[in-house]
Amino acid sequence: VQLQASGGGLVQAGGSLGLSCAASGRTFNNWMLGWFRQAPGKERDFVAHITWNLGSTNYADSVKGRFTISRDNAKNTVYLQMNSLKPEDTAVYYCAARPTGARVYNYWGQGTQVTVSS
Repeated sequence: VQLQASGGGLVQAGGSLGLSCAASGRTFNNWMLGWFRQAPGKERDFVAHITWNLGSTNYADSVKGRFTISRDNAKNTVYLQMNSLKPEDTAVYYCAARPTGARVYNYWGQGTQVTVSS
């Protein structure tokens, strides 16, 4: 499984940014794809995930109502639309994948930097 994240950049507080994660190497039926982030000096935190089959989603409380995760099955791509960005959203964002029944995410992308200026 290969995951290629893209779309990071610099944006002002209150702005929007979209991330993409291209997944390859297998079919993803019964898999879950997620986004995590790691700010400098902090642990990697869960942001959102989506089930590949049904498109069920879950979000961290800190991003609910501002971020939207979605997927395009035909393109094998997962997206993270980030609106109303805050400086505390600044982090390296990673996409990850795991079988639905697995406890941990087995596969990780390389990360993309998101910087929100105040």
